[in-house]
Amino acid sequence: MTTAGLHRRDDKNFDLGDLSYRLIPGDVELNDLVMTQASVNYDRTGFQQDVNVVFPLDRLREMEQRGEIGGIANFHYAFNGAGQLVHAFEPTAREVGRMLKEDGVNAALLVPV
Repeated sequence: MTTAGLHRRDDKNFDLGDLSYRLIPGDVELNDLVMTQASVNYDRTGFQQDVNVVFPLDRLREMEQRGEIGGIANFHYAFNGAGQLVHAFEPTAREVGRMLKEDGVNAALLVPV
């Protein structure tokens, strides 16, 4: 999971105050991801150089191949973490938590931005 406002090119952009999420398939090509992080204060340089800075899917894939982790989820989730109050995310967090459980995920990595 990331709060970098990532999504696939053909998905809807994040808006300021957006409490939704974007589903990112596990087999996504990372060059198909774009960032519509709503915060004007966020420096996008790291993302532009290497998406793994905000969404380390390549690193997780490498760890899986080396047998360091059992596997990665079939689906990943991106949020727009642009200054919302934490409690406002609770309904969405519960929904995503349910989906993670259904996908058999037993540990989650949250990359806050």
